[in-house]
Amino acid sequence: MIRILLAEDMHMVRGALVALLNLEHDIEVVAEVASGDEIVPAAQANAVDVAVIDIDLPGKDGLTAAAELHQRMPSCRTLILTSLNRPGTLRRALAAKVGGFILKDAPSDRLANAVRGVAAGRRVVDAELALSAWDSTDCPLTGRELEVLRLATAGANPTEIAARLFLSAGTVRNYLTTIVTKLQARNRVDAIRIAKEAGWL
Repeated sequence: MIRILLAEDMHMVRGALVALLNLEHDIEVVAEVASGDEIVPAAQANAVDVAVIDIDLPGKDGLTAAAELHQRMPSCRTLILTSLNRPGTLRRALAAKVGGFILKDAPSDRLANAVRGVAAGRRVVDAELALSAWDSTDCPLTGRELEVLRLATAGANPTEIAARLFLSAGTVRNYLTTIVTKLQARNRVDAIRIAKEAGWL
């Protein structure tokens, strides 16, 4: 029996996925959570084999939680669910050592087979996502620039970003100007939109 943790914040979707997975003879959902912060404690408490994680969760996002789970509980495999076909997101998922990455609107038998594949130690990636990642361009931003942009996306102003990253406000403004230039954006808001659509954030 493959023991599953399901992390999905939309109750109706989570209920449907639990019901679908529990129909399988070799899969049992033993834990359900609605936020990224609950994933690691629930996985550890329930001796989970595979964590099926929605990428967009309140608290910690799915990829951050998956990376943390990989560090804390290496025996637990992770399968990311997304409704967005963003090639940059797939690259981030692979960097976070996730075992699989599939679209939410995939047929239900594909989800069950992906769970089995990930549990067996295979890397399972939706073909459509793999093709779009193959054709995509690399993120032109450095790690620090992405960090600054993530904080700006959360609504922090340059002074607040500077305090969080132990930089001067002037340095943060320079980073933001560089980000806008590199992404060929009109302004900071446009840069955030471009980075989100590419899956870099």
